[in-house]
Amino acid sequence: MLKTETVLRKKAPAFTLHDQDNEPVSLKDFAGKWVVLYFYPKDDTPGCTTEACEFTSGIRGFEDLNAVVLGVSKDSPSSHRAFIDKHQLRVRLLSDPDHKIMEKYGAWGLKHIFGQQAKGTIRSTVLIDPKGYIVKHWPEVTAEGHAEHVRQALAELQE
Repeated sequence: MLKTETVLRKKAPAFTLHDQDNEPVSLKDFAGKWVVLYFYPKDDTPGCTTEACEFTSGIRGFEDLNAVVLGVSKDSPSSHRAFIDKHQLRVRLLSDPDHKIMEKYGAWGLKHIFGQQAKGTIRSTVLIDPKGYIVKHWPEVTAEGHAEHVRQALAELQE
């Protein structure tokens, strides 16, 4: 069973991670914009591809709402670049190999995989407002349809 979204109002933990081009990306770079920060387990796997492709398909809707979409996984910048190129993704992907940022956002921990418990990346998303506060958190998500759900929540917050 998936946990439902929660509404928060706490300062988003600062971060600087490298993107698919090995360029540093910091949360502060997006001051004044909404940030969709989604965490996913692994590049080019079925669920992660579905999620990234759906965020890409809806990217114009996010841009129209003054939002940037950032995906985060443990994968390397070069893995991210190959994933983006293979699927023509239009989202920026960040590398967190030591999962330190994932831990700060509650996206690293015990999860159930094929009936087993294991530590790893928990597919989840946070929505950060233009002032740097987390305003929504989806602690566990299903990849399919999630991007549109996030876009709708963002639109509702801006009404």
